[in-house]
Amino acid sequence: MSLFVTFEGGEGSGKSSALRLLDERLRSEGFDTVVTREPGGTPIAEQIRNVILDKANTKMDPRTEALLYAASRRQHLVEKVWPAIKEGKIVLCDRYLDSSLAYQGGARGLGIENVLSVNMFATEGTFPDLTLLFDIEPELGLERIAKNANREVNRLDLEKIEFHHGVRKTFLSLAERYPERFVIIDASQTLEKVVQDAYDAIMKRMPR
Repeated sequence: MSLFVTFEGGEGSGKSSALRLLDERLRSEGFDTVVTREPGGTPIAEQIRNVILDKANTKMDPRTEALLYAASRRQHLVEKVWPAIKEGKIVLCDRYLDSSLAYQGGARGLGIENVLSVNMFATEGTFPDLTLLFDIEPELGLERIAKNANREVNRLDLEKIEFHHGVRKTFLSLAERYPERFVIIDASQTLEKVVQDAYDAIMKRMPR
């Protein structure tokens, strides 16, 4: 009963909180889940994450950034995601390939196809079974971050608002490009409603 579900969205969309609550619900119903994140998820990939998100690394070149994400993703797949899928587990992953397409391909201006090509090499063409896009106006998302003292503030949070609008625009274009795996969740709703919508989407995609 393996299922690879990715959680995508802009900064402050609430996807990480929804993922945590969904995992609790699925586990309570007897599903075998694995929760992970990108960049990171394994020791090597987490080290790469620290380099990518370090607020001191403001001089990082966009292509360097894209390549580091792809490298972290490869290690994550090899060590964690692929083994879990092989064991028939439900993998709930906070960000994946589509984040690279939205952030580096779209907002950074590297081009969707260029970043996709790098990631096809890194992932050997591994796409999620289901991608939940937690869609929210960037202003609202950043406002949430400012109010949440417990949330990690990283280098991407410090980008100008135009960057975040570019991320959202690209995510929505990816949902149009890949309608067979994308489900858009209105992340401006209450967390309870967001979680329910996401749960319903997962149940519809669950192997019978």
